[in-house]
Amino acid sequence: MNRFVVPLALLLFLPLFGLLAPFFFSNIGNSANESMSSGTLTHLWNYVLGGYITSTLILIMGVGFGIFILGVGNAWIVASYQFPGKKIFEWALILPLAVPTYVMAYLFVDLLQFSGPIQSTIRTLWGLDSLWFFPDPRSLSGAIWAFTFCLYPYVYLITRTAFLERSGRLIEVSETLGYTPFQALLKLVLPMARPAIFAGMALALMEVLADFGAVSYFGVQTFATGIFKAWLSFGDRLAAVQLALGLLSFVLLIFFIEQSSRAKLRYSAALQSKPSTKLLQGKDAFFAFLFCGTTLLFGFLLPAFALLQLLYQQGLSIDIRYFDWLSNSLSVALITSIISVLLALFFAYAVRLNSRLSWVNRLLGFGYALPGAVLAIGVLSFLEIFQLAWWVSVSLFILIYAYLVRFLSSSLQSIEAGLSRITPSMDGSAALLGLSKLQILKRVHVPLLKRSIITAGLFVFVDVMKELPATLLLRPFNFDTLAVATFQLATDERLAELALPSLTIVLVGLVPVLVLSRVMAKS
Repeated sequence: MNRFVVPLALLLFLPLFGLLAPFFFSNIGNSANESMSSGTLTHLWNYVLGGYITSTLILIMGVGFGIFILGVGNAWIVASYQFPGKKIFEWALILPLAVPTYVMAYLFVDLLQFSGPIQSTIRTLWGLDSLWFFPDPRSLSGAIWAFTFCLYPYVYLITRTAFLERSGRLIEVSETLGYTPFQALLKLVLPMARPAIFAGMALALMEVLADFGAVSYFGVQTFATGIFKAWLSFGDRLAAVQLALGLLSFVLLIFFIEQSSRAKLRYSAALQSKPSTKLLQGKDAFFAFLFCGTTLLFGFLLPAFALLQLLYQQGLSIDIRYFDWLSNSLSVALITSIISVLLALFFAYAVRLNSRLSWVNRLLGFGYALPGAVLAIGVLSFLEIFQLAWWVSVSLFILIYAYLVRFLSSSLQSIEAGLSRITPSMDGSAALLGLSKLQILKRVHVPLLKRSIITAGLFVFVDVMKELPATLLLRPFNFDTLAVATFQLATDERLAELALPSLTIVLVGLVPVLVLSRVMAKS
């Protein structure tokens, strides 16, 4: 088994090699001119690269600030205080995770645009023809708003756990020192939870960098939209690769910052005791309920209302292509989740047998940090080395391979967590009974890992259902999924028709969210 681990892991790293291939193979690109690389880079720098960098940085900083306020604020309130509605908010605040960012963007614009229900209602009540002071939802600020309410649960989940694991006497001790609860939060709790906060923010910001559907709908020019324009609109594949490397540098920067903060995790594991909560009454309880309720309202309830309203406008008519979209999405998601679980079992068990191979699994975890557009460009560039890029248009294999590279780490983490709970003495006992390593895996580990295997497959299934950028670039000819169909309908401004495919994606995404909320309720 060990001799197959490294080659198989390298096979899943080919897209990274593909990103560097155009600099070493002259047959990749759209020009025979050897100076094309420098000329393209100069053109990008002079005309578009500055705008991409600026808008990407503003988007990251804006979303980072927003998810910090909402994620940390809600986590602190829920973990530290008792107030009316807390039991509901504990799990309901993670519901926005079920809504893909591109669906949130479409619903956000539909709610707040000139003809949307909010502006129409205000104009009717106030007797105005227009609301000149109302901000344009299809803008960079609108994108920041939508991303914030869609992605804050990443920070909320991890930070809430960190707050619950803090010392139960921290707040009491801070009060004896004359600190207010807010001062205790700033000077004691936040420094101790810093690694957890950075980890949640890193996950959310990587989703922002990886997104294409939402930013393109908002009209925001980022590296992701630039990659699609260079590859699909202008046919400049070398430019697309260079933009992909630029986007990857942003991801690596965030990844480095998150890893640096995690190295200081020892500071957040100080005193462990049962967390204490303070009962809020009067206006304090009202403001706590208002903060959590407003977050939930804009993060899930209003988008769900907008989605149901669009479905009502569509009526009972169903696009005949819907069942093809559904079938395509379910088939690739099911195939990918099964293969992903099998590969995760293979790699996790190989590391259990030989701990020196643990670096392989850490390396595979980097795949989740690759934005879908970067991954797709890497795959296409690698195929062009052997003049096999045409495979993409006729085979699902390339698309499923890209999904595996992107989402294998999520199933691998679940399987590794399950294996860590199986004591090594069970392996020794089974070996004494004459079982081979493969038999131990089949007859001992797999039955005990049933819950972890189902969880791993479920999360990969949902991730594949929602994936848009890689699917747009790598899907075979005339093969549309629910995500692709939703994006195309939104691009054509046929918002009522995207209600059913969008609702299907959201309902599928609700499954792991509800499972996670049930676990949170039990704990």
